[in-house]
Formats: sequence, structure tokens, C-alpha cells
Amino acid sequence: MQVPLYQAKADFFRMLGHPVRIRVLELLQHGPVPVRELLADIEIEPSSLSQQLAVLRRSGIVVSIREGSTVTYALAGGDVAELLRAARRILTELLAGQNELLAELRQADAAPGRVPTSSPG
Repeated sequence: MQVPLYQAKADFFRMLGHPVRIRVLELLQHGPVPVRELLADIEIEPSSLSQQLAVLRRSGIVVSIREGSTVTYALAGGDVAELLRAARRILTELLAGQNELLAELRQADAAPGRVPTSSPG
């Protein structure tokens, strides 16, 4: 039985739903990175990083390359980098909208003749 597309998408986004995985993908956007550099940049336990890299590798969005004793990770394709850029654009727009709303609320609070919304004391 085939998995519906919406379920596959939900599974994909769930797989991305960990801060360490997102950070790894951000670091890999600019090219392959050795595990030792990922550890230095992310500052987590090696076993935790290894678990998160395994999830990304099993999903097929990163690949590992062994050169002697050095293991390097890279994005499997450019679409992941584009997805991260799209997420950044969406978040920027959402946060800009929230800042506009916050400014409006602050302006309304500062308006003369404003009726208090909370009880004293």
C-alpha cells in the first residue's frame, strides 16, 4: 500500500523537526564538512551528533564520505539548501508581521484616553 503524499510530506517535516538536524543542514549548505568541524560548530556530545547524522543519512538528504579516518558529510542535493532558504524567508515574513502587530498594540496602549484592560492591584 502506497503512503499518501501528504503523509510522506508530514514524515519528511517531522524528520527535520530537530534543532541539531536543522543546524547540520545549515552548515552543509556551503559544502561538505568533516564531522570534527560539525562537532566544534554545534557543541554537542559526539554520540548525539552521530544519532542526528544517522537520521539525516537514513532519510537520504545527506551523504557521508570517508577519506582515511575522516568522515565528511554533504547535502545529497541542492533542494535542501533551497528549502532552508525558503524557511528563512517565511520566518522573516512571519516575524515582521508580528513586529508590526506588536508596534500597533504598543501604540494603542500609549494612546490618550485608553481604557485599562486589567484591574488595579
